[in-house]
Amino acid sequence: MVDERIARLVAIPGVRTAAEVAEQVAGAAASSEVLPVLPGLTRLLPGTGLERGDTVAVSGSVSLLLGLVAGVTGAGGWAAVVGMPELGLVAAAELGVDLGRFALVASPVAEVIAVATALLDGVDLVVLGSPAVAVAAVSGPVARRLSARARHRGAVLVAAGPWPGAELELRAEPGLWSGLEDGPTGYLTGQIAVVYRHGRGAAARPARFTVALPHPGGEITAVPVRRDRSAEQVAALESAR
Repeated sequence: MVDERIARLVAIPGVRTAAEVAEQVAGAAASSEVLPVLPGLTRLLPGTGLERGDTVAVSGSVSLLLGLVAGVTGAGGWAAVVGMPELGLVAAAELGVDLGRFALVASPVAEVIAVATALLDGVDLVVLGSPAVAVAAVSGPVARRLSARARHRGAVLVAAGPWPGAELELRAEPGLWSGLEDGPTGYLTGQIAVVYRHGRGAAARPARFTVALPHPGGEITAVPVRRDRSAEQVAALESAR
């Protein structure tokens, strides 16, 4: 039985169930081999966007994960998040996620893998929340089966945590917060984090970036970090605010 809290979320205009999303995109042909990302995130990727068929592991930052979702929905694609009922829809919208092209699906842990498998048949980008990732990671065959499904269907599977065999891994480490510059009271508005990238193929060469998550105005900004200038680059990001 669906939790009342989840039922209220699904009732919000623009938040659809997995079945409704799959129905609307069924039969749609892939228009590109690459899913677009927000301009501020292109530097994090080895190419110009997310390669269809890839599995991407994102850890340490929900904002970074939502940034990937925002790029896809903002360009007219479809995205779904499975197993993250605590996800803030207001925060998602502020980061640019088009809730009209987004599904938030809460399923019992035992059903998450089956739901994700079904979504990969018709949704451009599917995010597996941390509990779901833990379930899949326990079983190597399950993880491989989901990645193979994404590859076969031309979707992108994004895991909110480590994932065996992921083509791309983005790991964020928290850094400086902004929003309290005028004193001990106020609201946190963003964070400068360091994101480490590695993976396979074009992403085999490790890279490190400073990322403003989110930048004022909902934007995300990423620049490469050089070991001898990382402090300067962080300062530059701060002054740009």
